[in-house]
Amino acid sequence: MNSLKIKLGKRIQQLRKQKNITQEKFSEIIGLDITSLSKIETGRNYPSPETLQKIAFGLNVEAKDLYNFNNFYSKEEYLDRIKKNIDIIKLDEQKLKFLYKITSELV
Repeated sequence: MNSLKIKLGKRIQQLRKQKNITQEKFSEIIGLDITSLSKIETGRNYPSPETLQKIAFGLNVEAKDLYNFNNFYSKEEYLDRIKKNIDIIKLDEQKLKFLYKITSELV
C-alpha cells in the first residue's frame, strides 16, 4: 500500500478530529459520501485534486497543509513511541549512556 496515501489519510483524520468534527458531519460539509471519506482517511483511496480542495476548504486549511506530516502523532503516541525506543535502548549500555546525555541536556 502507498505510504503517501496512508499518511495523507491520517493527516486528514487528525485535522478533522482536532476540529471536533465527526466523519459523518465532515462528509456532509464537503459533499462526499461517508464511505469515500472513510477510505481516504484509512489510506485505501487517494482523493482527486477536486476532493482534496473540498477537504482543505472544509478543514479551513490550505491544501499544502494536508501534506504537513511533521505533527503526525499525538502527545500520547509520541510517549508510547519513546517508551518503546527506551525498551530497546536499555539493552545496550553504551546507547543508554548516550541517551542519558541527550535527555540531560533537554531538562
